[in-house]
Amino acid sequence: MDAISQCEQLEREKGGHERYTPWRLYFRKEIFSPWHNSKEDPVSTELIYHQIIRGIRFGEYRCEKEEDLVEIGAKYCYVKFGESIQNDLVRNILQECIPAKLLRAKPQEKWVSLITYAHAKALYTQDRHSPQSVKEQLVDFARFQWPLLFSRFFEVTKFSGPSLPKNHFIVAINWKGICFLDDSEKRLLDLSFPEITGIHTSRAVKTFGQSCTLTTLRSEEFVLTSVNSVVIAELVVMFLEGLKKRSHYAIAMQESRQQEDLMILAFKKGDLLILNRERELEESQGWVHAQNERTNKSGLVSEESIYVIPSVTKPSSQILSLLMMSPEQRRLASLNSRSEEPEEEELKVKPYTLEEFSYEHFRVPEKESVSRAVLHKPRGWSPLWAHSREPLKQPLLKKQERSPVELTDQIFLVAIQEEVLHDEIYCQIMKQLTENSNRYSVNNGWQLLWLCTGLFPPSKSLLKHAQKFIETHQKEHLALDCRRRIQRVMRSGSRKWTPHSVEVEAIQKNITKISHEVYFPNDTEQVFEVGTHTKVRTLCQTIACKLELNSWEGFSLFVKIADKVISQNEADYFFDSLRQVTDWMRKNKPGKEVVPVTVNYQVYFMKKLWLNVTPGKDLKADCIFHYHQELPKYLRGYHKCSKEDAIELGGLIFKVHFKNCQTQQAVIPKMLKELVPENMIRTTSPEEWKRNIIYACSKHEQKTEEEAKIAFLKYICHWPTFGSAFFEVKQTSEPGFPDIILIAINKQGVSLIHPKTKEILTLYPFNKISNWSSGSTYFHMTIGNLIRGSRLLCETSLGYKMDDLLTSYVHLLMNAVNKQINLNVPA
Repeated sequence: MDAISQCEQLEREKGGHERYTPWRLYFRKEIFSPWHNSKEDPVSTELIYHQIIRGIRFGEYRCEKEEDLVEIGAKYCYVKFGESIQNDLVRNILQECIPAKLLRAKPQEKWVSLITYAHAKALYTQDRHSPQSVKEQLVDFARFQWPLLFSRFFEVTKFSGPSLPKNHFIVAINWKGICFLDDSEKRLLDLSFPEITGIHTSRAVKTFGQSCTLTTLRSEEFVLTSVNSVVIAELVVMFLEGLKKRSHYAIAMQESRQQEDLMILAFKKGDLLILNRERELEESQGWVHAQNERTNKSGLVSEESIYVIPSVTKPSSQILSLLMMSPEQRRLASLNSRSEEPEEEELKVKPYTLEEFSYEHFRVPEKESVSRAVLHKPRGWSPLWAHSREPLKQPLLKKQERSPVELTDQIFLVAIQEEVLHDEIYCQIMKQLTENSNRYSVNNGWQLLWLCTGLFPPSKSLLKHAQKFIETHQKEHLALDCRRRIQRVMRSGSRKWTPHSVEVEAIQKNITKISHEVYFPNDTEQVFEVGTHTKVRTLCQTIACKLELNSWEGFSLFVKIADKVISQNEADYFFDSLRQVTDWMRKNKPGKEVVPVTVNYQVYFMKKLWLNVTPGKDLKADCIFHYHQELPKYLRGYHKCSKEDAIELGGLIFKVHFKNCQTQQAVIPKMLKELVPENMIRTTSPEEWKRNIIYACSKHEQKTEEEAKIAFLKYICHWPTFGSAFFEVKQTSEPGFPDIILIAINKQGVSLIHPKTKEILTLYPFNKISNWSSGSTYFHMTIGNLIRGSRLLCETSLGYKMDDLLTSYVHLLMNAVNKQINLNVPA
């Protein structure tokens, strides 16, 4: 009634009449017990579930991650509609489970898509859980996610006890323990229930009123005064006693040696005992059945010799170690772990300065002159981070330190370009390693020599001296490897580029065997050893061998940087090729864009040239590469295919996605973009696509995922655009063709395709193409001879890719022709 009177008072202050005061009574879950089990009380779970949904809707409970909110929406839909939901149903209930502010921030259809997808993929949908069990899951999520929002709060003042930043604060009690908060809800101290050894109330000095004393495992005593001291103590005692009653964990407080009675358990002081609450001992009062975790033996334990830990889960190692200590040891541990902080009255907020930042980032200040040093308070002098009367004559920040790669570039770049400087670099490094007593400098010198021996050899006149220098330093762990590397670089030839950042970073850690991740189209990756003199061709062969492919013909390594995917030249050294690509990317960035020296990249191994590809002939290549490279091109609508083709192929793709087609049919309308070419989705309703794809999939029930992939490839391999690389370009040379066309490059040649009908407008075989060139914004190609031929002029940012692909196909076909000619020439 007091609360209602307060509402009426507020209404009067606003100028309204108390009779019309708007007030409601809410029956809500305020606090969870530490042993709360949502399965035990369905009615309670039902009420809490609706409280959480309403709280999320009105912003009382906020999710930090969008996926958490989407999952809550999916659970709400499952409770409302079960395992089968429609977009319209989800759209109608969005405002019931998503805050209005977030609904406005993202298109409604996006929320619908996210929730329906999460609903379809959820375990409770696939396993058909009961709606009640999903409500229980949501209640448990809220309990763990928002413990502070399910707490009881009390204002207290610390009368005595360990130092805290504030003396007046809020005590929050919830299922996890006790938390001390300041006015801004900043945590001052957290205490779990196992850390609390007791609490009692007492009448403090008259001016302070009622108080409660909280004792902890660290032998700390907090005396807190509050008008709610009794309520605080009763709540904590109730939780502690309830936890001890349900706890299965106890610590041995004294030793119990092996008795004649084998029923009695032996244990040492400090042993963790697992209590068996299910075995009631009616006749043996004061005894409990337990298992010694250290010895794994079971037996009876006297309740007087153990301390039951108030916890329903296994206590942390920190709690167990504190329990094993004596009170004095705990007190010392507390002093060591919690440093003394100034009392609240001493705590003054000083304006922040750049002093701390300056220690690491500012230049070294100039040395003080004698006249300044003798002055007690130097006039005109101040630290670099504070105001000075003198104008700034130098920058404050240190000169930016160069990266290790920039330094190695400075050392080796000119020598790689000018062979006459090879010996100069060798001599300078060996000079700095001679009679050098600085171990740090020596280590850096040998790392540089290791890099140098992998880039180029010394001349014949210097070779024997360099080898003897290395041989007489066998104690250096890099010496033997340097000797081998000189021999290898003399056999393989010099590198064309300075060391890549991967090589520099590896040798800085004294790693001489470099492992590199290689990614595959089926979203898997493997690690391969790559040496300084490993060529791209050799790595391709190694990968093909490890994956058990029939042949590596047509495969290549690609470097992916941002949105660019660039093929590596198989004749190049792997790290030279990497360096060339990353340097090219840095140089071709927009003018003012700052690009770091070390560029993030990924290396992919994929099919590049689609010659002699027969689905079913090489199963590994089909399942790892061919299917996963052809599928995205098919789904983007680059091929010409009929509705019947799309249905058959959709059934096979669905079979690859889900082994059991029957249980996942409901998700088909939501994942049509993953099953049907994007230009054909709107030709039929989602439900009709669903029926047709289910029927098509039913024909392949006995197929495995791999067999479905191969069946897909066998279906499309007869299309003229199979194995093509597609490029959307703007052409300006053929008035009879659309401005925007698709160019497909495959083993047949270069095809021009209508972007809408997917009809092949014309095909230029490789033997008709006489010349081609590319730049950052164009690709030009000459058909026929240079005098009477025609030119195809295209605007595209992918000219480099088309140029490389065309060059690779022509070289491969020319090599094949030359081999055939050599075979036919008589010996």
